[in-house]
Amino acid sequence: MNPTRPLLAVFLAVCAATVFAQTPELPQSRKELVKRFVAAFNAQDAKAMGEMVTEDVEWLNVSGKVVGSDATGRAELTSSMVKYFASCRSCRSELTQVIESKERVVTVEVASWQGAKGPRSQQGIAVYEFSGPLIRRVYYYPAEK
Repeated sequence: MNPTRPLLAVFLAVCAATVFAQTPELPQSRKELVKRFVAAFNAQDAKAMGEMVTEDVEWLNVSGKVVGSDATGRAELTSSMVKYFASCRSCRSELTQVIESKERVVTVEVASWQGAKGPRSQQGIAVYEFSGPLIRRVYYYPAEK
């Protein structure tokens, strides 16, 4: 028997334990992940939001026939959220409806913030697509006043 094999096995076990200890536990339900994602948005925690998306995430806005990209990739999404939070400390989102299908989660979200003339809000629809347990793509539809 090779004397280095047991040491290698211990080393690999410690490495695996370290990786799993550093990876946040994701919820089993995609619906719960979207709720956590919005909670991270409300906490203005861009890093936590980034941990719930794929490396190649796409953040898209739908307006009629046009689909525009607000962010592509985890780093760009995180960076854009940091800038957004700095510009809107009062911005929050409340999920008023959450529907889970096999591959997507659809939400009705009410965004609220403090405007120059007092509290403001608007309602919108978002569709979250997944790759495995992570959010792969988010489509935001035009807000309804």
